[in-house]
Amino acid sequence: MSFFKRLKEKLVGGNEEKEQLEQQTQGEKQEIEDKLQLDVPEEVTAPAEEKQEVIEVENVQPEPEVVSAAIEEDKHEADGVDEGSQSEISEVVAEQQKKQSAWSITQKFKAGLEKTRNSFTSKVNDLVARYRKVDEDFFEELEDVLLQADVGFETVMELMDKLRFEVQRQNIKDTSGIQAIISEKLVEIYESGEENLTELNIQQQGDLTVILFVGVNGVGKTTTIGKLAHRLKSEGKTVMLAAGDTFRAGAIDQLQVWGERVGVEVIAQSEGSDPAAVMYDAIRAAKNRNADVLICDTAGRLQNKVNLMNELEKVHRVISREVPNAPHEVLLALDATTGQNALVQAQMFKEVTNVTGIVLTKLDGTAKGGIVLAIRNKLHIPVKFVGLGEKMDDLQPFDAERYVYGLFAEGLEKELKEIED
Repeated sequence: MSFFKRLKEKLVGGNEEKEQLEQQTQGEKQEIEDKLQLDVPEEVTAPAEEKQEVIEVENVQPEPEVVSAAIEEDKHEADGVDEGSQSEISEVVAEQQKKQSAWSITQKFKAGLEKTRNSFTSKVNDLVARYRKVDEDFFEELEDVLLQADVGFETVMELMDKLRFEVQRQNIKDTSGIQAIISEKLVEIYESGEENLTELNIQQQGDLTVILFVGVNGVGKTTTIGKLAHRLKSEGKTVMLAAGDTFRAGAIDQLQVWGERVGVEVIAQSEGSDPAAVMYDAIRAAKNRNADVLICDTAGRLQNKVNLMNELEKVHRVISREVPNAPHEVLLALDATTGQNALVQAQMFKEVTNVTGIVLTKLDGTAKGGIVLAIRNKLHIPVKFVGLGEKMDDLQPFDAERYVYGLFAEGLEKELKEIED
């Protein structure tokens, strides 16, 4: 069985699975509507269109510069609906998000990588069409295409070596089927024999897990914290947030807005406070409330690397003193749209703190999604989550196979159809 056929069966499934999912989705949608009709008091019952808006407000991403406006909008949207009804709606929506199938998650990767695929795959398809034979000229042009997608020089060279070896081993003469081989080798390069790359180091029940977020301002760090809190809460965990970015104007307010949206408590002090003191208060509060996970925000803009190092060391020292072996994860938020600049940021933060994983935001907004491979291969830091859109559940654990499928979807499906025919 070819690589892509195995991949498709694992991640996409057949028509029967998709039909079953569609029927299930329709049934669940009707169940939600019936539940809302029963639970919302008669005097505040709104038309169907307005009810849908109440549900969707849970999935809207606030813009950093309009925090106060977002709060007012929330009040307006929720006007007339009591807290009990809102809580019930949130629980129903969260329950639906936990039921995502392999097929639906794979489609998120496919949709989220559309810009990269449109740019990258069209060039690969053109290359395959122009070169009927796999020769050195073909490999040289393929190198250029991969570099333009920000896959990274080292990764491209490694991939070229693997492709040349595989072509020689299988005695491949023409370019038909070459995309499946490229896909297989990209997955091999990313995973490098390691397992559970995306698993968070969540402690056993009863012990507090501390996750520290780092990253420069403007990469979507606060938004990502909110989405991760939503994800963990939907898994049944009690989550709290610590507003440790006390230097940026509006950062505390923005995190509090996300706390309200997700329904988690935010521990904060006044603007300009000592971030380490915020962490101390947050850990004490999390322990007192028997929280499962504490997610800590940190400052993203300090004068120089020395200040950054000193501040993060101080925060780390306080956390580890209050919770042994914490922080259990140090996640670096990077903006995928910045391309190679994201790689530079990752190198800087890796020098000043023990980064355990990357959260790559805005992957759906770039045509150079190959930066995922460059970060992994050059810095040996796993990408644990990727942002594939603006909805709450568009923050997904990174999956190398789904990522490669998203890059090559149309071309690989065409190759598979030709094989089956």
